[in-house]
Amino acid sequence: MSEILIVGPVGRIQARYHKGKGRNAPLAIVLHPHPEHGGTMNSKVTYALFRSFVDLGFSTLRFNFRGVGCSEGKFDHGDGELSDAAACLDWLQVQNPEPRQCWVAGFSFGAWICMQLLMRRPELDGFIAIAPPANMYDFTFLAPCPVSGMILQGGKDEIVTKDSVAKLTAKLTAQRGLHIDYRIVPEADHYFTNEIPTLTSHVHQYVDAALNPMAKIVNG
Repeated sequence: MSEILIVGPVGRIQARYHKGKGRNAPLAIVLHPHPEHGGTMNSKVTYALFRSFVDLGFSTLRFNFRGVGCSEGKFDHGDGELSDAAACLDWLQVQNPEPRQCWVAGFSFGAWICMQLLMRRPELDGFIAIAPPANMYDFTFLAPCPVSGMILQGGKDEIVTKDSVAKLTAKLTAQRGLHIDYRIVPEADHYFTNEIPTLTSHVHQYVDAALNPMAKIVNG
């Protein structure tokens, strides 16, 4: 894993990159929580997502949004952060021009940006949204959501309400041809304190099954 600097819309973007083995390794970018509330690419949930994709053989990138760490610029309330994510995805695709699949994952504020990126980039094949803040941000842009994915939330989340995420999931699930795997970790708070291994287990299980659907049928 190496630290790199990517040319972004308003300057350098600080990132960490791990290249997967094989010419057609799948790709994943991971988006961190709110920059004004301590969110960085080193946040525990963000790092856990990154390691999960690395362990599954992905070429994986996590990065600091503008104004965080060594990334240049200042917080832009979502618009600029979405542009940062798009620039990082561009960089990752240049480094890996023939990926097997391409995924995006995000935690909290990062999950909101993650879902917006899905609408902008048709080459994305799947997503992982951890505690998407449906009670704080507008998700109506998902009309319709273009790909299936997993939504994961803590049962004791004190910041993002379960009702709001359940309603978002129900709305997405109603779309024809779309499958949202909605999972709750009963004892987890918003930051998955003491529940990171459980979070990692869910991510591994879902992504592995999505990458290898025939293995699930044979073994099931």
